[in-house]
Amino acid sequence: MTHYDAIIIGTGAGGGTLARHLAPSGKRVLLLERGGWLPREPQNVSAEEVFVNGRYVSPDTWRYESGDAFHPQVHYFVGGATKLYGAALYRLREQDFGEIRHHDGISPAWPIGYDVMEPYYTLAEQYYQVHGARGEDPTDPPATGPYPFPAVSHEPRIQKLSDDLAANGLHPFHAPCGVMLDEQNRPYSICMRCDCCDGFPCVVHAKADAEVLGVRPALEHRNVELWTDSEAVRLITNDAGTAVTGVVVKRGDAEETVSGDLVVVSCGAANSARLLLMSATDKHPNGLANGSDQVGRNYMFHNSQAVLALSREENPTVFQKTLGVNDFYFSGPDFEYPMGNIQMVGKSQAPMFRGEKPGETALAPSWTLRDVAQHAVDFWLSTEDLPLPENRVTVDGSGTITLTYHASNEESKKRLYEQLKSMLGSLDMHHHHLLPHHAYLKNEIPIAGCAHQAGTCRFGTDPDSSVLDVNCRAHELDNLYVVDTSVFPSIGAVNPALTAMANALRVGDHLLERMSAGTTAGRERAVQS
Repeated sequence: MTHYDAIIIGTGAGGGTLARHLAPSGKRVLLLERGGWLPREPQNVSAEEVFVNGRYVSPDTWRYESGDAFHPQVHYFVGGATKLYGAALYRLREQDFGEIRHHDGISPAWPIGYDVMEPYYTLAEQYYQVHGARGEDPTDPPATGPYPFPAVSHEPRIQKLSDDLAANGLHPFHAPCGVMLDEQNRPYSICMRCDCCDGFPCVVHAKADAEVLGVRPALEHRNVELWTDSEAVRLITNDAGTAVTGVVVKRGDAEETVSGDLVVVSCGAANSARLLLMSATDKHPNGLANGSDQVGRNYMFHNSQAVLALSREENPTVFQKTLGVNDFYFSGPDFEYPMGNIQMVGKSQAPMFRGEKPGETALAPSWTLRDVAQHAVDFWLSTEDLPLPENRVTVDGSGTITLTYHASNEESKKRLYEQLKSMLGSLDMHHHHLLPHHAYLKNEIPIAGCAHQAGTCRFGTDPDSSVLDVNCRAHELDNLYVVDTSVFPSIGAVNPALTAMANALRVGDHLLERMSAGTTAGRERAVQS
């Protein structure tokens, strides 16, 4: 059996970031990725291939509580979900780490405060080359320094939208964005500011994803090894059930077992829970690390709505995802509870509409769809989902996931939608004309819940109500850790990727100390791309 100092299962925002952080230690690290490298090909920039044909979507089949099957919008590649994300890299608000009362209940406090996470947010922003502007958003948490790169500029129609929002007394801000863009030296910029970023894989590797800025830098160190097309199917423990002694890996039609001093799970909220549940033993009959019966529970995803408004004039914007509004994050004008975040998504393209509504658009002339796309201004609305124990991931004997989910905070979601809708006339758009835009969600929720998924392996101080301790180590197993969004006790209402990255760095420092390798947080402040 081949042995490593650390095995990391999954290469997304958590696992890919952790690998980069551990790599300079010289410790022998194995990365396991169930998918392969996402191919660089012309189809990367085809809206029809990406949104209509689902070229990069996993063939997995999951089930609803009813037993009906569906295909989740998940992606298995080196870099995980970040390969097709929009690279919106927000910090959670400082208050999100405490208890918050919502319309439908309580968003629980984290076992650590924002002050613990702040230096790791700063380091994650450096790792992922985040562009932004401090101080524009009044809900911004305190930071020890500026963003490493200036904010991505607004194109004229979005600048006008920003000006109109400000004229309405709001505080629009430049959205924090992870792209390798140099607007002051465009001939040498990797990012070309195209219309195929949000929801697309980047054909020129200019998106700050976990493959490009996590796994690839890690692999520059000879002590780091990557196995692709290698699915971890089960964890083996010692006889006492107190430590993981092996990871069973399926490679093609064969299985082999590897071992590590430390084993880190980072498969995404649903699949991390699945792996632990599929690893049940006599000592852990309900699944590994599941003495609390919390593995798989508290599944969350952002209660999101992708919508488009029709501008009175054409919207020729190419790179649209540059603006956000958080004025309604903690309350609304006539609503005392949090409503959430408003931000832009990638610009509509006509083929996306055929992918969303194939029946309704089958006979629509292409020029009609193009006309809608040319006038569309596209928004993403996120309301916090609450962690409910009955919202959960379970598996059957074959490992098929069943996702049980019942919505929460629907009133807050509705209020945020109506707030935006009421403002359209003053934003130079057609009054009350807000259309659902399912290209990014693909189908109605809960299938859409596979985006921004969180919960299922929450961390905390009480072993009876959490799966992991404050260092994201399983309460019941000495060497088992989890570092993806499944550890989140709550999800807030901004994109979770940067928080997953920052927490992976925090846990990474703990692992380095445990391996007697020292921490890298200090010596890697000046991050080389």
